[in-house]
Amino acid sequence: MQLKKTIGKFALTAALALATVPTFGQDLLARQAPVDRRATKVDTMALHLMERSEASQAVADLYNDWNNRWAHAQGNLPETFKIDLRGFTMPTTSRLITSNYGPRWGRVHKGLDIKVYIGDTIYAAFEGTVRVVRYEANGYGNFVVIRHPNGLETVYGHMSKQLVKPNQRVKSGEPIGLGGNTGRSTGSHLHFETRLCGVALNPALMFDFKNQDVTGDFYTYRRGTYNRDSERATRSYGKSTSRTQASVAATTPKESAKSSRQTRATRQQATAKTSKKEQRGRQRASASHTVSKGETLYSIARKNGTTVEKLCKLNHIGKNMRVRVGQKIKTS
Repeated sequence: MQLKKTIGKFALTAALALATVPTFGQDLLARQAPVDRRATKVDTMALHLMERSEASQAVADLYNDWNNRWAHAQGNLPETFKIDLRGFTMPTTSRLITSNYGPRWGRVHKGLDIKVYIGDTIYAAFEGTVRVVRYEANGYGNFVVIRHPNGLETVYGHMSKQLVKPNQRVKSGEPIGLGGNTGRSTGSHLHFETRLCGVALNPALMFDFKNQDVTGDFYTYRRGTYNRDSERATRSYGKSTSRTQASVAATTPKESAKSSRQTRATRQQATAKTSKKEQRGRQRASASHTVSKGETLYSIARKNGTTVEKLCKLNHIGKNMRVRVGQKIKTS
């Protein structure tokens, strides 16, 4: 009997011991979980710091100067460069593009024009440091240039007011100005540029204003394919193709050549008309004489192959009138 009791106690003790093992294991795992999460967080932070360090080094390799005056200090573009577009903010909530990047009015339009109204908030597209805050009467008006860790510099033009100062650190999405119509502008809008090494790149390669998004997490600039990529981006993310552009795109090469010849002929006719007008203007401008010291109506008439009577009639003066030095006398 005593033996049975002893065996029973031993079995109960063993069962209790076995029951505590999983519990102990679960407690150990529970204690270990926060450690694992902290380790994962540390690894993520380390990776992020490493990425930022590499990005900073990339920017340092692109730019060897810093000034608060010039927006277009052009450097040498690398053959390829990968730009991180994550962490972006659209510079305006407007979706309406009024003018594309590219040739316009005989010159290159180096950004996108986005319709905004005076007083609309303009935001920093990425985190970075404000490099330029200036006013340019014959160009950008009130404008801001920001240099970003991803290698880009963004330009914001024609604003009514700037809200930042040179060398100020800004976060992505931080207000930097208000929409306006300053400088060389025909209506309130935001002129937005994306530059790499001071060279303007088509913002449509990176920003999709219609959908208020970027075109991807990264954009890789490739010198060899840039022009083709830019044209494709304009078709996909730029201003809608106008009727004229659509008709040109739909024509055959023969029709396109005919249209080009007609356009050249029209330009030549316009140039010829302009030249004739300029000639007539020069003739009108030259049909007068500025009186010098010692000159009289008679001497002026002789010099210009006319008569005193004609000079008097043209200028509504009498024959005996004394002319003054510097006076303009019509001769024809």
